[in-house]
Amino acid sequence: AHDIGHPPFGHNGERALAEWAADAGGFEGNAQTFRLLVRLEPKTVDTDGVPRGLNLTRASLLASMKYPWDAGSAEADPSGRDKFGFYEDDRDVFDWVRSGVPERSLSLEATIMDFSDDVAYSVHDFEDAIVNGFIDPTLLSDSNHRDEVLHTMVSWVGHDQADSLGAAWERLTGVTGWVSSFRPQRAELARLKNLTSTLIGRFALSAVVDDTRKTLVVPAETAAEITVLKGIVSVHVMAHTARQPIYLEQRAMLISLAEHLYSHPESLDPVFSGDWTLATTPAERKRVVSDQVASLTDQSATALHERLCS
Repeated sequence: AHDIGHPPFGHNGERALAEWAADAGGFEGNAQTFRLLVRLEPKTVDTDGVPRGLNLTRASLLASMKYPWDAGSAEADPSGRDKFGFYEDDRDVFDWVRSGVPERSLSLEATIMDFSDDVAYSVHDFEDAIVNGFIDPTLLSDSNHRDEVLHTMVSWVGHDQADSLGAAWERLTGVTGWVSSFRPQRAELARLKNLTSTLIGRFALSAVVDDTRKTLVVPAETAAEITVLKGIVSVHVMAHTARQPIYLEQRAMLISLAEHLYSHPESLDPVFSGDWTLATTPAERKRVVSDQVASLTDQSATALHERLCS
């Protein structure tokens, strides 16, 4: 459930909706996940007619919470996005879920979810970036290129991590089966898949459950290696100057679509039209529009924008 709140175009779309809805409580993928689970997914309605989502247990909802605080207590992220776990509209359910739980603490299941998420997307994004030609593995063994990438990564996460990230890079490139070159042929795709499996196993087996504190303990070396993989992908894909016009176009498209739906609510899907009718303030109406836009895929958002805004 952790990532189901992601809007079209992932974190880039999240940035666009956060900007558009800034005066209405903002937008955050984790908060949207919580909203889907406790309100938007149509399974349960209480006696007053208020939708209650999937009617999950506290334990299930706690396991999906990575940032158990509101926007006012948001945690700054190196990406520049403020991270929080629920909107004010959903505070009553959040308070029920968190009743008796220490402030800002994560359940054991949530720490496992958080780590699993880090492992999965750091490794698979790295694999995808190689397959799609964004990363040339030969460069990862070049000391000058390594130093350039590490310099950028350190500027994001802090200079106090420079030594640990450098050591993590050396450990990763020394892993058995590390891919030092790549051509899109079956044998090399299989070799890359084997590296993916090796890295996932390496990371997963390093973490241990602390039964006393009821949390998952991830060794600092593992955390640094995951950070390096994320950083390599960010430098070569998300932060690459050649990609910025694409990201700008995606954000502009989502904001344009949101503006159109807000100005022409008759264009909303029927289920969101009902929510619009019940909304009584501009902020509530913006939340309805955000809910609709966030429910779209990359392809459906593009198609809807072409139909409504072109």
